[in-house]
Amino acid sequence: MRDRGKQSDAPAPDSPWSEIVPGLWMGGHEYTGRSGQPEFAVVRDEFDLVLTLLRLPGHGPDPGVEHHVWPIPDGPLDGTQLAGVMRLARTADEARDAGRRVLVRCYHGYNRSGLVVAHALIRAGSTAEDAIRLIRSRRSPWALHNALFVDYLHTGLDTARLLEELAE
Repeated sequence: MRDRGKQSDAPAPDSPWSEIVPGLWMGGHEYTGRSGQPEFAVVRDEFDLVLTLLRLPGHGPDPGVEHHVWPIPDGPLDGTQLAGVMRLARTADEARDAGRRVLVRCYHGYNRSGLVVAHALIRAGSTAEDAIRLIRSRRSPWALHNALFVDYLHTGLDTARLLEELAE
């Protein structure tokens, strides 16, 4: 399994964020700018709701923008962390249904944000495979390259959470 950890073989995305379905965006804190050099993705007021899975100081959003932070690793998650992912996915789903623009972000906008966005899409009726395929086509082929997160999605986060809690 490849996961981000400290270093990754995954290249930075070409954009700070990508719209996966209308109103639901996936992004990160760093991307490759037009110059080919890394640039910081700083959120101002482009979104009504920002859900952050890895917080870096100075990356926004602006005051007044609703912001939820739930830091999780890009690796195995315990039951509490999975419950938080499910809660963020529900929050994203409800906000999008209300016509709000939602950004879910992590470091590059590949794995942690992909897990939340995929679960929101599954909640809205997609299969896990369709959600993963859509995210990879809209964000990057590198999206959800963490095989464990793909396994969580195929298993179902409710089931994965119960299994993790039994193991704890």
